[in-house]
Amino acid sequence: MYVPRDFAENDISTLHKQMQAAALPVLITHGSQGLLASHVPLLLNPDEGAHGTLYGHLARVNPHWQALAEGAEALVIFAGEQAYISPSFYPSKAVDGKSVPTWNYLAVHAYGQAEVFDDPERLLALVSRLSNQHEANRPEPWAVSDAPRDYIDSMLKAIVGFSIPVSRLIGKRKLSQNRSAADQIGVRDGLLATNHSNDHALAHLMAKE
Repeated sequence: MYVPRDFAENDISTLHKQMQAAALPVLITHGSQGLLASHVPLLLNPDEGAHGTLYGHLARVNPHWQALAEGAEALVIFAGEQAYISPSFYPSKAVDGKSVPTWNYLAVHAYGQAEVFDDPERLLALVSRLSNQHEANRPEPWAVSDAPRDYIDSMLKAIVGFSIPVSRLIGKRKLSQNRSAADQIGVRDGLLATNHSNDHALAHLMAKE
C-alpha cells in the first residue's frame, strides 16, 4: 500500500483498534495456486508477538488453507471508514479552481506467515471466542454451547483454523491532512451535509484529528 508521509499511521495501539473494528477483513495469499482471497472474520490477540497475532478459520473445502499451510506469505486487509471527497467541498476551489476529486479512508495491511491447525478443542475455543465477540452486544447472545455437541463436532470437522503472527503492519489514515485548515473544515462540513452515514462517520474522525 502506498502511504505518503502525511497519511502514515504508525501507532500500534491505533492500528490494532482499527483492525478490531473491521468486521470482515480480506485474507490474501500468492502461492502455488496463484492469488487467493477470502473474506473472513478474525480475532486479534494484540499482546501475542511483536505486532499481535490473528486467528481465524476457513472451510476445509476452501483451498486457501492449503496455501497457508504451504507457507505462502499472507496479507490481511482491514478496511475502515471511507468517503468520496468532492472538489466542491474545498473553499480554495472558488479561488483558483485547482481541485480534483479524491477519496478519504482508513486502512491497515497486516503481513505474516500462517500456522494451520485442525485440533478439535483448539478449533472449538476459536469459534467460541469468535461467536462471543460478535454476539456480545445482542440482548440474548447465542453461544456455541447452545447447539448440540455432536452437531458442533461435525461442524468442526468441516473447518481448518489458522493463526498469523503479524510480522509487519502498515497503516493509512487519509483524512485531508495535506489540505489547508479551511479546506479540511470544508470537507468535514461537506460530508456532514450528505445523507450517507459513512460520510458522517469519516467527518467525525476528521474532527478528532
